[in-house]
Amino acid sequence: MELEIKVKGITKRWFYSIFLIMLGVVAAIVAVSLLLIRAYYYNAARSKAAELTKSFTMLSSATTPEGYYSLSRDYAEQFEHKDKIEVQIIDKNGLVIVTTSGFDPIQTHMPDYVLAKSSASGEGSWQGKSTTGEKIMAGTTLLADYGNGIGGAVRWVVSLRPVDRQIFFLSIAIISVGIIIIVFALISGLYFVRSIVRPISEVSNSARKIAMGDFNTTLQVKGKNEISELCDTINYMASELKKAEEIKNDFISSVSHELRTPLTAIRGWGETAKMTLDETDDELVHKGLDVILGETERLSGLVEELLDFSRMQTGRLTLQQQNIDLCRILNDAVSMYVELAKQQKLELIYAEPRVEHIIYGDPNRLKQVFINIIDNAVKYTEAGGQILIEHTLEEGCVIIKITDTGVGIPEADIDHVKEKFYKANKTVRGSGIGLAMADEIIKQHNGLLFIESTEGVGTTVSVALPIIEDISEE
Repeated sequence: MELEIKVKGITKRWFYSIFLIMLGVVAAIVAVSLLLIRAYYYNAARSKAAELTKSFTMLSSATTPEGYYSLSRDYAEQFEHKDKIEVQIIDKNGLVIVTTSGFDPIQTHMPDYVLAKSSASGEGSWQGKSTTGEKIMAGTTLLADYGNGIGGAVRWVVSLRPVDRQIFFLSIAIISVGIIIIVFALISGLYFVRSIVRPISEVSNSARKIAMGDFNTTLQVKGKNEISELCDTINYMASELKKAEEIKNDFISSVSHELRTPLTAIRGWGETAKMTLDETDDELVHKGLDVILGETERLSGLVEELLDFSRMQTGRLTLQQQNIDLCRILNDAVSMYVELAKQQKLELIYAEPRVEHIIYGDPNRLKQVFINIIDNAVKYTEAGGQILIEHTLEEGCVIIKITDTGVGIPEADIDHVKEKFYKANKTVRGSGIGLAMADEIIKQHNGLLFIESTEGVGTTVSVALPIIEDISEE
């Protein structure tokens, strides 16, 4: 039976970087544990055997060889642990003379006795197989020589079969625990990896759909973790892209309308002027040409606004800055709307400053800002309404406030009106980039642009710019 594991990506990295290392660690722990257990049980058997035969060292007190032999038989007969260990009494010639087993002594190979004879401690141990093939452990302790010429030794022999059986069962238990740990780690690890891989696959698929323009795609992940936070971020991104797509479409629609209206007027008046050439209606021709020129200028302004926006987006919007009188710039912008305000029956209130407010800035760009703000005030204020333009000085800044009594901005839109392409009121002409441009220009002058509005009451746009000096006219 072949087991084929197909791994890739995160699963592959987990398998090679974590699981195999853990498998090696567990295997090493199991192997060391088995070695330690074997060493412990063997040492315990050796110590226990030495302890049980300790009383036989009293044989060295015999005074004659005959007494040594007689005393050895007595000790062997009185030994209580014959079922656990065999004790052999050895004479000075290395011959076994008495055993606790009750059988006649058989001369066997005794490596432990040889080791004891050559050891400074007079002790030696050995493990191997007996003549019958049984695995045994043996140990020899030389008896003390008190000058009586005995020079014997005590040798113990134990079977390792019970010890090995115990070690075997413990080894099986430890190996089983190790296998359980590995299996548990494998199952839990795969479950954990899949709990990451599956959401990531869903995120990848959803991101692919979003990239293809399906902004209604949403991700649902249970729990509160990094994956769910990523899904929330992607959902937020999708909603923002959807809004941006809607704003872009509205922008294209608005710009198309803005372009179509003057083009229609230009075409219509061009055809009218052409048809009146034979009738020599000079007044009508002049009127048509005025409309054509006005709409052409309007188109030129729209195109320039789009170009400026493109420059702002790419960071190529430059300023030609110098010391200028901000009041003069404001006067020029206001004068452009005096007649238009009268035509639309709006009250335009503006008190021309009697002082100069010198700032460091680009006169054309700042004029563009004021024109945009005043134009919005005129567009969104109905007949009979009022537009108030005033200026004040506060903490080294000149504050220009343009307040109208127009339709106002809904509370939900007030935080977005300075965003590119955003239009709170889609029924009024405009590209939706004027305030975004104005805000960027003011920021580049180290100033601030504020908008306060109440729906149905009106709007106040404030522009704050740092001044260089304030010179009063005498």
